[in-house]
Amino acid sequence: MTNKKDYYYDLPKHLIAQQPIAQRDGSRLMHLCRKTGEVQHKMFREIKSLLNPGDCLVINDSRVIPARLISDNGVEMLLHERIGTESPSKWTVLVKPGKKAREGDVLTFAGGRLKATVQEIIEDGLRIVCMEHDDDFEQILMEIGEMPLPHYIEEKQVDTARYNTVYAKHDGSVAAPTAGLHFTTELLEEIQAYGVKLATVTLHVGIGTFRPVKEDDITKHHMHSEYCRIEPEVAKIINDTKANGGRVIAIGTTSCRTIESRADENAPGMVKSGAGKTDIFIYPGYEFRVMDGLLTNFHLPESTLVMLVSAFASRKAILAAYEEAVRQEYRFFSYGDAMLIV
Repeated sequence: MTNKKDYYYDLPKHLIAQQPIAQRDGSRLMHLCRKTGEVQHKMFREIKSLLNPGDCLVINDSRVIPARLISDNGVEMLLHERIGTESPSKWTVLVKPGKKAREGDVLTFAGGRLKATVQEIIEDGLRIVCMEHDDDFEQILMEIGEMPLPHYIEEKQVDTARYNTVYAKHDGSVAAPTAGLHFTTELLEEIQAYGVKLATVTLHVGIGTFRPVKEDDITKHHMHSEYCRIEPEVAKIINDTKANGGRVIAIGTTSCRTIESRADENAPGMVKSGAGKTDIFIYPGYEFRVMDGLLTNFHLPESTLVMLVSAFASRKAILAAYEEAVRQEYRFFSYGDAMLIV
């Protein structure tokens, strides 16, 4: 199934979650059995009943930064990735409209507190810009930047803390690893007390999250690379879980892409520690090497995320589960409900 249209489904607009849920673990949870395709309906706070002592949850601790900036002349700039560690800093950015950010142009923000000089236009319309500022860059960003929310969220001033997981630690994402938004600190402590381990990885979510699949033949789609990291002690937790017969359950597609990118070719089922870029694109036909289960939200039609979950549970099972979610009026996308596939 390599045609984009094979991953389309009808979604009533009223099921698109517009606002944050009042309580993180107050969302609904669909359990999809990977073997049978059968579904169960639960509340998210009941997720422990679907876990076993000895399992391991892989969480992504990347934190979303207020990466959306509006220049003094109305140009929108979305920070993508910092280049190197030099000062003044250089970034790859996405700008709109592009005609106002040609090579050599200087964009000013907050009356000149921040200046961005366009040095080069690279692939996919991205720009390399050099930032100039008198004050601390991170502080300026916190003061004048906005959270880079998905287009379907109408309210743009969403609480910064609410668009990050309770375990977010390392700045660098332009979108939240949304499956983790359902957890409270208390629920995670309860799960750990039950005998389930946590393995913390990092993947900084890039602008590829906002990019639709434009090619009809999905094998021609190019994923933007993203930085990911697994520390040695974290790799040991994951590998010990596998060796002891436990299940490795990724919390979100970003955690999935991280562990699958770091799979050890010389030790089936295991991961290697290390850091680097990944542009892994997972769609049906992919053979999972590490992941045994996946917690995920309900994703956009024809998106790379729907393709990933279809690779794990089969396209037929996923589309059937999505149809059931529509019938049961589950909430979709970033602030929506969740599905656990095990």
